[in-house]
Amino acid sequence: MTEPPAESLLFDVPPPPTPVERLLHLADQYTQHNDALDLLLYATASPAPEAHAASARRLAADTQSAIKAIHGERLYESVELTETVSRLRQLAFLADASGDLNVATARELTALAPEAAVGCAVTLAGETRRRRWVTAPAPDDQLNATHRTALAEIACGHVVASSSLGREFTRSREPRVLMSTLRALEAKGLAERTARSAPAAYVGGPPPDRVRLTAAGITTLASVIDAPSGGPRPAPGTTPRPLPAAAQATTRSR
Repeated sequence: MTEPPAESLLFDVPPPPTPVERLLHLADQYTQHNDALDLLLYATASPAPEAHAASARRLAADTQSAIKAIHGERLYESVELTETVSRLRQLAFLADASGDLNVATARELTALAPEAAVGCAVTLAGETRRRRWVTAPAPDDQLNATHRTALAEIACGHVVASSSLGREFTRSREPRVLMSTLRALEAKGLAERTARSAPAAYVGGPPPDRVRLTAAGITTLASVIDAPSGGPRPAPGTTPRPLPAAAQATTRSR
């Protein structure tokens, strides 16, 4: 077979992820990091002192990269955008600091990171559309409100799947993500499971499967994350507010 011309290969290169997609991917990275810490905590052997340090510092760097991508959009400043960047800077600070701590304390520092990253993605999507005079997307006929909410819950790291006596089931927060909804998203190629990667529901129990968004799922959620009439929104209180100015000054002085 003859190789296609080099010029034609240029058209096969996928576009770079948008800042909103980067934030949703970042949320998934934090979820995987937290799951790994949980498994270390429940392991029979004591974890190495810096078993999580490399992952934590990588997350801090990736969070800083997401901030740079947002700045690269050159959006006009607003309270919402400023708070979004502040939250992300806090995440980067906490992730980096957690690398110097024991596993239990490190886990507390990044506990809310997935929800915070998704909350930032919601705000950024809305701000981007508003600043660029782009109308919010119309609801996708292939994704009803339940599907869109499930995608957001999965992005926040709230959904795991397991099985018992031949029966599959999910475990999630409110709003609940049912197994039938998960299967529908898997059939569309928007969600997948990572086997035995999440913490067990009880001490000594089997690790369930973490439900994650696929690359297509991230792209899809990013396109509807601020959609009207049933578009996904993080649960109230899951996204931390920026630190007061005095507290930020304190953290910078450490």
